[in-house]
Amino acid sequence: MLPTGVSPNLPPSLPISRFDLDIRIILKENTTFPSREGRFAVVKHRFFSEFLITAAVIMTAPPALSYEVSAVTGGGSIEGTVVFRDNVPMKKIIPTKDVEVCGEPRDEPLIRVGANQAVESAVIYLVEVASGKEWPTPGKTPELDNEKCRFEPQVQVIAAGPLDVVNSDPVLHNTHGYYGKRTAFNLALPNKGQRIPVELPRTGTVRIDCDAHGWMEGWIFVVDNPYYAVTGPDGKYSITDVPPGQYKLVAVQPFIGPTEMSVSVEGGKATTLDIELKKK
Repeated sequence: MLPTGVSPNLPPSLPISRFDLDIRIILKENTTFPSREGRFAVVKHRFFSEFLITAAVIMTAPPALSYEVSAVTGGGSIEGTVVFRDNVPMKKIIPTKDVEVCGEPRDEPLIRVGANQAVESAVIYLVEVASGKEWPTPGKTPELDNEKCRFEPQVQVIAAGPLDVVNSDPVLHNTHGYYGKRTAFNLALPNKGQRIPVELPRTGTVRIDCDAHGWMEGWIFVVDNPYYAVTGPDGKYSITDVPPGQYKLVAVQPFIGPTEMSVSVEGGKATTLDIELKKK
């Protein structure tokens, strides 16, 4: 049998991109894989077995709506601090394999909260902005790295387009991205230093799992305009060069969910909007 989440045959109705890989993986006796429900199943076999695994990038939707770059005259800004004042939920992580890389059992917070209840890695963005400033110029293609059995960065914001999936660990990772319940990409990366390019063709939240290490979680927010920010350890954010007007602003932390607010931006002025995230 194949590890959970891996299929050698994909339905013909799903279009496959050019990033279609065949990877041969040698599975040793009593290899452990996590199931979709988080339980672990042991694959037992007497001799080494070879499995041909197809890691297919599935195009799930048409490209995102077009955003028009135009000169912003007399733009304003939105800035503030994101806080969470409730008890911080914890997650127990119990690695069952690759402990020399993944570490020992431990408790980790689901929300990174620092001094003064400031929330790190909260995503702030404006919705339905048709035109405005240029996209930030990336120094390189955005990356999702498997590093010490964590996704780095755990939370990031990118435009619809290319993403490099990287394995920095000397163990097999099976990086699996989802738009909702539909697969966006499913990649086996057995080698340290391996890099596979994929495309995220539409906006939305992409949840990232590792089919080989069930506790690994990450999120990519694919946006259709450059008016966004990700908070640092101090919980602060700033969105600049915003055309004057009324906007809907969304603040989201993956384990809490989104908070929507209205905000008015005046030309040449900074609007302060502090945000308190609450459990839904």
